[in-house]
Amino acid sequence: MADQGLRRVIVPAAGLGTRFLPATKAIPKEMLPIVDKPTLQYIVEEAVAAGVKDVVLVNGRGKSSIEDHFDVGFELETTLSERKKTSDVDMLRAISKMVNLVSVRQKHPLGLGHAVLCGKPVIGNEPFGVMLGDDMVDSEVPAILQLWKAFQKHQQAVIALMEVPASETHLYGIAAGEKIDERTIRITHIVEKPKSNPPSNLAVIGRYVLPPRIFDYLETQERGVGGEIQLTDSLAKLQQSEGLLGYRFDGIRHDAGDKFGYLKANIAYALKRPELKAQLLKYFKEVLEAKA
Repeated sequence: MADQGLRRVIVPAAGLGTRFLPATKAIPKEMLPIVDKPTLQYIVEEAVAAGVKDVVLVNGRGKSSIEDHFDVGFELETTLSERKKTSDVDMLRAISKMVNLVSVRQKHPLGLGHAVLCGKPVIGNEPFGVMLGDDMVDSEVPAILQLWKAFQKHQQAVIALMEVPASETHLYGIAAGEKIDERTIRITHIVEKPKSNPPSNLAVIGRYVLPPRIFDYLETQERGVGGEIQLTDSLAKLQQSEGLLGYRFDGIRHDAGDKFGYLKANIAYALKRPELKAQLLKYFKEVLEAKA
């Protein structure tokens, strides 16, 4: 099959964000800023850098601000233009032109698997990506593009993997398998948040490239861990029927869905900004000296 590029990705964004209350009472967690950009914008930028044309946003009630962020802000742009703030206007227009955003509703909070299933009418009958908004990956080659290349090479579903400490395996889907090359394994076992005896320390991270057949399994998937329809459970069925690959991506992953991970992401991305790095390092030095 010729590589025509990854055209569509699903980005689930209907969660309640309870770990960040009270901030997320009125603001979607996906709109919480990393430095000065909403977390979700980093995810969309990764998709665009990978050549994606359509981002299918699985949204929930009260989260219209996400769609507004990627829409034209006529009033704001007009005001900024009148104030001669041309660079700000250009930046806002670039966001609104970034990608074709298609929003669908997840009317009931039934889990990640159900959220992916909500995107089926838009995806159609072609391979697609899934990108979780909590997982930010800083890499030279977009993580989702790394997975797409593995998908094209092996013609099988691919999920992102990362080594985690044994003490944290109960927090993730965990996969084990046979090594194909330095970064790729053929998965033989995958389980969602094992309470004991994890098959490995390879955690499933929020990047997936999947064939449309996954929808067949999701449509009949029974509820699993947490009483939700788990994507991992349907991936296990896909693995048994036609195979599933795991790919240890090249990049640094930040868990923006965890408070400490969110703080670390802000620091890491601030340090990438020349206008902030020197000030931030100076501040850290002052704090450490004051504690000494």
